[in-house]
Amino acid sequence: MRIAFDPTPLHATHAFLDFPRVTADLGYDWIQLTPHPDFLPFFGYPRADRALIAATKKAVADAGIRISSLLPVQRWSSPDESQREAAVRNWKRIVEIAAELEVAVINTEFSGRPERAEASEASFHRSMEELLPTFEKEGIRVNIDPHPDDFVENGLAALRIIRGLDSDSVGFVYVGAHTFHYGNDAHGILTTAGSRLGAAYVADTFDHTRSHGLRYITNPPGNAVRVHQHLRMGDGDVDWTAFFAELAGIGFLDRDDALIVSNVFAEDEDWEQVSRFQLAAINDGVATARRGVR
Repeated sequence: MRIAFDPTPLHATHAFLDFPRVTADLGYDWIQLTPHPDFLPFFGYPRADRALIAATKKAVADAGIRISSLLPVQRWSSPDESQREAAVRNWKRIVEIAAELEVAVINTEFSGRPERAEASEASFHRSMEELLPTFEKEGIRVNIDPHPDDFVENGLAALRIIRGLDSDSVGFVYVGAHTFHYGNDAHGILTTAGSRLGAAYVADTFDHTRSHGLRYITNPPGNAVRVHQHLRMGDGDVDWTAFFAELAGIGFLDRDDALIVSNVFAEDEDWEQVSRFQLAAINDGVATARRGVR
């Protein structure tokens, strides 16, 4: 099992090539490289050339850690064909970079538009027709999160789409901070995911459905917004005891390829303390859950 750090809290205070050193200083052995304007920008073509890739590999080696995964976000499910084509082009370069970094896992999001779900799903499958053979050829495992405001947001519905691809190269990301947009059914989703679960992210959030839907108020009423946070464990409403117990129950915590990512980025003012807390809390959650299944 690998516990990785999402360095998003460092964006405002550290250079990209400093991320591995800081990750090691925080006590993590793994880093997930998330969207960054100097490397894999949101929705854009990768900015990394051979020199930056080599420098990244050196920074990681010098820090004594490893890259667990990449996390690009691309509009590969966009109903706009020009955006979809650009995303596929970007994805092909991302896979090349992953291969050069010797990274076999890419975590991502479904993207698309919820108000155009049918057209977005069709675009997703067009993209997968082009990209899936590449993922399979390169030995890349792509795990997908049904992110709030993607064309699919419910966890079980997302798993049906992944199942329909019928490929061992595509799996599921369970993001704790998206629990209440997934349908608030960790047991059902994780049990259904089984071996398709490739990564689990640990960050807390508040349940936006509480108080008969009035916990968060936007004006005018009826705005199509998606509210969630990425907080330190214990600062929100996610049941972490149940979360880790479900991971243990499906055997995820005993897999060598299991990936847990701390991805808190709502508390940047205290990032160092929060990041250390997260690592300790994840290890404690894992240990407690393992004892519970023995």
